[in-house]
Amino acid sequence: MWNCKLRSVKMNIVYRISNRKFYGMKPIERAFSCTAQNRKEKSVIPKRYLGQPTPFTHQHLLKKDEITPGISGAEYQGRRMNLMSAIGRSMYGSAKYHVAIILGANKKFMTDEIPYPFRQNTDFLYLCGFQEPDCALILESIPGKELPSHKATLLVQQRDSDRELWDGPRSGPEGAVQFIGVDEAYTIDSLPERLHKYLSRENMVVWYDVFRPVNESLHQEVFTNLIQPCRNRGHTVNILQQTIHAQRVIKSPGEINLMRASGSIISKAFIETMKYSRPGINEAQLYAKIDFEARTNGAEFLAYPPVVAGGNRANTLHYINNNQAIQDGDMVLMDAGCEYHGYASDVTRTWPINGKFTEAQAELYNAVLTVQKDCIEQCTAGSTLDQVYHFMLLGLGRSLQHLGILRSNLNEVDLHRVSKIFCPHHVGHYLGMDTHDTVRVSRSNQLQPGMVITIEPGVYIPATETSVPLKYRGIGIRIEDNVLITERGPEVLSRECPKEVDAIESIMAR
Repeated sequence: MWNCKLRSVKMNIVYRISNRKFYGMKPIERAFSCTAQNRKEKSVIPKRYLGQPTPFTHQHLLKKDEITPGISGAEYQGRRMNLMSAIGRSMYGSAKYHVAIILGANKKFMTDEIPYPFRQNTDFLYLCGFQEPDCALILESIPGKELPSHKATLLVQQRDSDRELWDGPRSGPEGAVQFIGVDEAYTIDSLPERLHKYLSRENMVVWYDVFRPVNESLHQEVFTNLIQPCRNRGHTVNILQQTIHAQRVIKSPGEINLMRASGSIISKAFIETMKYSRPGINEAQLYAKIDFEARTNGAEFLAYPPVVAGGNRANTLHYINNNQAIQDGDMVLMDAGCEYHGYASDVTRTWPINGKFTEAQAELYNAVLTVQKDCIEQCTAGSTLDQVYHFMLLGLGRSLQHLGILRSNLNEVDLHRVSKIFCPHHVGHYLGMDTHDTVRVSRSNQLQPGMVITIEPGVYIPATETSVPLKYRGIGIRIEDNVLITERGPEVLSRECPKEVDAIESIMAR
């Protein structure tokens, strides 16, 4: 039995893993670390259940060296290296010491003990692949070595047999080191202690997203124990998200393969949903159908609450009530995507609920489709989303003039302005781990190979729009595809989803 003094000394050194049992420790004894040196080899796979799939428990999903299907531990390590390299190239790179802190999300509850489905903070997930809540990743300079050399430390929840009975297994520090491949892991209750040790550093820059906390309780600990003291001592505190997003916007080959799969899954789900359509069907049934088909084909869940808008409701851009019947003669606008191992798709199609376009519906639909195809052709390296947006407005304006919806004597400036009335949203956005991905990257940045974007022109004519010919009133149309920028030109990841009038009518005739 250790005496109190020896126990205190023991708590202040690295606790080496040597097949000891950790259960029964008091809370204060949990601030141990597991280090990469403790493992016999870096590719060790824990032979027990962790808080997420592993190659041991999910051999049908993960290869031996993978943390996420298609994404290896080496790729995650490379992401951390690239981030620290970008920090080193920044205007703050001359600092002798850098500390970057990225928090994991916490569970959110809809009512007492009833949680919403957990979704990890995307930037945290991108850098380590760890899927458990209430954790933190710390990347820090190694004294005497230049960036990108660094130490990666993961702080995770302590294993707790009582909570694991209810919530499922936890990785604990040992499992986190073995599976994720960071240098050290500690329990999350040691976060204040670990933050305090950085305050003695000179010429330090802290990288942390102060203004957008993803975990309020952990954010308060970071702010109280590091951010505020650093500001008081004159240390620089810099926003990290801009740097991460600049890196995330370019997809690796593994990420592209996952996004191809995500686009294929949702495309097939759309086809089955079109077949399932019929006059009088409720929007909720179509919602359930596309959710079912996406999950059946391998998606974990839908990437966002879908828009299922029949008739005039399609002119409410973010209509998600999805609770009304769709009448014979109406079209339905469905905007839906799925998430496949952390990567989203985002597709919109508009089709007649009875399987046959009216003449007016086909005219307006083909006008939007022509513009959408032309916009996709503009998606080449060196162009920008903003440029494609202005190209879209001009194309929509000319199409609406041809249909008699806009006056024929409008000049180009007025055509842009008036087109925004009938298409009040941008032509698209970046797509990736989030549906609206890498929001800190401007749409005015040049497109580069490896970027994935959406192209989604639309025309929305409310039933009350008396300036428009009667036959077009109450019609809302959007056509959206997911586009990968390559050196050879644009690749449509959602190309399996039909969008030609004849193709849609043929599918629905089945």
